[in-house]
Amino acid sequence: MRPAPPWLTDSPEGLLLKIWAKPRASRTKIAGEREGALAVALAAPPVDGEANAELVKFFSKLLGASKKDVTVLKGATGRAKTLLVSGITTEEALKSLSLK
Repeated sequence: MRPAPPWLTDSPEGLLLKIWAKPRASRTKIAGEREGALAVALAAPPVDGEANAELVKFFSKLLGASKKDVTVLKGATGRAKTLLVSGITTEEALKSLSLK
């Protein structure tokens, strides 16, 4: 097993994902890495929590977790965010993200 990337960390509560959000994209997708974070293009504007809702929806679907298990822990109003994902292992996350 290769080491986890710098944007993926285990914590007692679950997995922490460092995200660099790029709102107003044509579609939601993973767009590489940026400054130690996973860059994610979001097909939602950064208004009234729409981009955060799109981010939660995207990662819950991608990782096979329920929406209640994916939380924006830090950075709700900025581009640099930390997501907390409960109920999934690092190995499962890497496999789901096709980064293994």
